[in-house]
Amino acid sequence: MRLIKSKEGGILLVLALLFVVLSAASPVFLTADNLIDLVQTNVVLSILAVGMTLVIIIGGIDVSVGAMTAAITVLIGKFMVAAGYSFPITSLVSAASGTLLGGLNGLLVSKIKVHAIVVTLATLSIFNGITMYVTDGSWINNLPASFIEFGRLKLFGVIPVQILFLIAVAAGTAYMLKYLRIGRAIYAMGGNPLSAERSGIRTDQVQLFVYAYMGFLAGISAFVHTSIYRQVDPNAFTGFELQVIAAVVLGGPTYWAALAAVAGTLLGVGLLALIGNGLTLAHVPSFWHKVITGLFIVVAVSIDVIQRKYREKRLARIDVMS
Repeated sequence: MRLIKSKEGGILLVLALLFVVLSAASPVFLTADNLIDLVQTNVVLSILAVGMTLVIIIGGIDVSVGAMTAAITVLIGKFMVAAGYSFPITSLVSAASGTLLGGLNGLLVSKIKVHAIVVTLATLSIFNGITMYVTDGSWINNLPASFIEFGRLKLFGVIPVQILFLIAVAAGTAYMLKYLRIGRAIYAMGGNPLSAERSGIRTDQVQLFVYAYMGFLAGISAFVHTSIYRQVDPNAFTGFELQVIAAVVLGGPTYWAALAAVAGTLLGVGLLALIGNGLTLAHVPSFWHKVITGLFIVVAVSIDVIQRKYREKRLARIDVMS
């Protein structure tokens, strides 16, 4: 009963309805190939959304994640072509560079005290400019054969290797939020920054960590994305930050349970993925996809806000009566 009344339960219900509708509308939808492809296609969005969940929990925002991820894909693409390195060296370079770029955002937000939206809008422009300068808008091909073969690996011959990265990120982040000191500090800051500071939590260090972690996951996403498509498109992540934020807003974040926060975000990704997949299978023109998805997000978030206000008013009336 508690699950049904929760936001996650509502999303699960909508997902179930979409499954039924799409299955009836297209015999292709429920095939194993389509469902696995659907998950693999949204692995990068899911990983970035997990990181954005932490950013939003502490009251921040990062609109540079798309540009940051694109810049890192170009970096590792150039690195592999020049040096011929493949996994795992390339993955380490990708994760390290992402952590540095995310840490730059965190440094400006936490130490210089520039508002997060200003910082990340500026770095979005910087990352985009550098990416276009380095590539001149051209794709990077001729990646090492060993890396291409890695990208084609499948567990048990069925599950793409990229999905394992998502599982590791989701499980690791949920564990960190629930059991590690930094996770408790993140929730404390999200609940009340002033109270968190009074309890001895260095909120500036929490901010720095969260933005660096967001950058780390952008690095992981860049590596995973490149392994899926086995080439680098410098324009692949244009506007991608809007999808990441939308997934988090749809699914959470949940402030009382680490597992629910991560699960809610992944459900939000699943909702966006099913809507997009359904529109594609229904042969709806691509330019309508963003319009319909945007309307769906507005309606879903509006309903959630109305429900939250209704619960708050009901609790207030109970307090007055008692």
